Amino acid sequence: MIHVRGLTRFYGPIYALRGVDLDVEAGESVTILGPNGAGKTTLLRILATLLNPSSGEAQIDGKDLSTSSYDIRARLGFASHRSLIYDNLTVEENLIFYGKLYRVPGLAARTEDLLRTVGLLSRRRSRAGTLSRGMLQRLSLARAIVHKPDLMLLDEPYAGLDQESAEMLEVLLDAVRGEARTVVMTTHNLERGLGRSDRMVILTKGRVVFEAPSSSLTLQQLRESYWEHCRQDSGAEEVPS
Repeated sequence: MIHVRGLTRFYGPIYALRGVDLDVEAGESVTILGPNGAGKTTLLRILATLLNPSSGEAQIDGKDLSTSSYDIRARLGFASHRSLIYDNLTVEENLIFYGKLYRVPGLAARTEDLLRTVGLLSRRRSRAGTLSRGMLQRLSLARAIVHKPDLMLLDEPYAGLDQESAEMLEVLLDAVRGEARTVVMTTHNLERGLGRSDRMVILTKGRVVFEAPSSSLTLQQLRESYWEHCRQDSGAEEVPS
């Protein structure tokens, strides 16, 4: 489903990505690990067609992201640190708004089902701006899957979640995997990433430095590989002059 070759992105003199190669099969769940500044968010924003690469090739289902962004966006759900939620709308109105954008059939039933799944049914008429950080993250995840996308891109979905919210997220991820949807997730939580992915990828200084099937790794082995590759990482590097 995802095909990336030689992907680079720099901001002024700073490289965020340095020749990333990555393939993700349809129905596969991949977790990307890496320290802050490794390029994880930049990679997901490029895949979400929210950011253009400086060079390289990126395709989803054979369609180039730079020329087919409209078609691609209709098939993916993206959840990041920025919730893309409208504070002045209610919880329910936010989902209905996005559902109408995607022309979701049976939207009323779909909205109620999602709100129940993420534990926000009792807050359906609350303004989104009044929600806690964890509740807002849950609403953001519901927004990302309201149209049942083929591909989900989740950037640090566990950030800011309490234990209850994290467990609800895992129920959602398990349901998505059961539907054979493709998931690419970034996280700092090695244990949660390993438990809910088919493959682990480590990104550091804008490069993919490690890949392995999750089934071939214990948590201890993953930790050792992570620290082996990331211990010396001090963030992004400057573009050579």
